[in-house]
Amino acid sequence: MALTSIIAIYALFWVMSAFVLLPFGIKTHDEAGLPKVPGQADSAPANFRPGRVLIRATIIAVVLTTLWVLNYTYGWIGVDAINIFEKPEHLKR
Repeated sequence: MALTSIIAIYALFWVMSAFVLLPFGIKTHDEAGLPKVPGQADSAPANFRPGRVLIRATIIAVVLTTLWVLNYTYGWIGVDAINIFEKPEHLKR
């Protein structure tokens, strides 16, 4: 697998991980017991820490990319293993 392909797969996993991680650990001002600024949305986060999200997304993306490349190299799970349109051998009788 080419290095550019690995970088592209890593970038996809990183963006996906970042968006999945965004809502975790976030509290609104009402949940945190803090006063709201006039005109502020009720759903605005009170404790958003983008650095923490970036670090977590990076770690998850590295793990997922490593698993992807190892599966590509060693062929643990192939197309035949996930064929959902064909009946398994034991059901074809």
